Amino acid sequence: MRIAALHGRQSFAIEEAPVPSIRPGEVLVRVVVSGVCASELEPWVEGPPAGEVRYPGHEVSGVVASVGEEVTSLVLGDRVGVWVTERGFAEYVAVRAAYCFPAGDGPLDLALAEPIACSVNAVEAADVRLGDDVLVIGAGFMGNLVQRLAALRGPRRLIVADARADALERARKLGATHVVDVTRESLPDVVRTLTDGRGADITFECTGTQSALTTCGDTTRMSGTIAIVGYHQGAERSLPLAYWNWMAFRIVNAHFRDLAVILRGMSVGMRLLSSGVLSMEGLVTHRFPLERIDEAFATLRDKPDGFVKAVITFPDE
Repeated sequence: MRIAALHGRQSFAIEEAPVPSIRPGEVLVRVVVSGVCASELEPWVEGPPAGEVRYPGHEVSGVVASVGEEVTSLVLGDRVGVWVTERGFAEYVAVRAAYCFPAGDGPLDLALAEPIACSVNAVEAADVRLGDDVLVIGAGFMGNLVQRLAALRGPRRLIVADARADALERARKLGATHVVDVTRESLPDVVRTLTDGRGADITFECTGTQSALTTCGDTTRMSGTIAIVGYHQGAERSLPLAYWNWMAFRIVNAHFRDLAVILRGMSVGMRLLSSGVLSMEGLVTHRFPLERIDEAFATLRDKPDGFVKAVITFPDE
């Protein structure tokens, strides 16, 4: 089988590797789509340490190609979203059956169970309640998912902020009650105006940047919640912690490492997706074959107009 191996800075090689063998309780999944995640961008830009080769890829969906002993929950041909931590940019992955979730009848390139789970868990951890005023800073892929899931909780205001006109237009079409172009308006002023001077009950930071993180403290009401959804890479971040302490913010780190939490998020997310309650329509905008994986990562880095999410696609036999 073919698999993408990261050898150096911005340099994948496509290698041949044996198809993984499966053990009891496992299945072999033929990969149809593997998403390109922002958490893998910096490792691609910087490259692995000298002499190391890495095999990234963790946003996999595909079709069950072989079933191991003791597996009763899946059969050949089942379409699934999969939990893996690496080696996802490959034609096959071997995975425990318990880590596979039904993808329904929709396109598999939209059945990205892992990022959907991240968004489900972020919204649940932030505890959006009926009538809340919610702010989403960042209208990229994760921001769009958070927006759609938060809307299911029945907020009064669902405000989305970004610096890109195309992203704001997309957020508007996804049902934002208000959008804010941060290059033209003061986000804290707009939020205060829309929330009777109080500030947002919950602010989701979905950009992974220092400026957005700082702004959260100016948009959130006293004793409100700041949920850090963006993946913060690179330089260390700084916060006016004395002010944040005084404001009594509840800070939610919306990144999860507990496997049970991750798997529950995947189960919930795929149930919402496969039933049509959650739509991923329009959120995957760029598709690349495995041979063009470096181009896919460059597209994520450069974010051309209209970009939301890039995926690597494999032939769907």
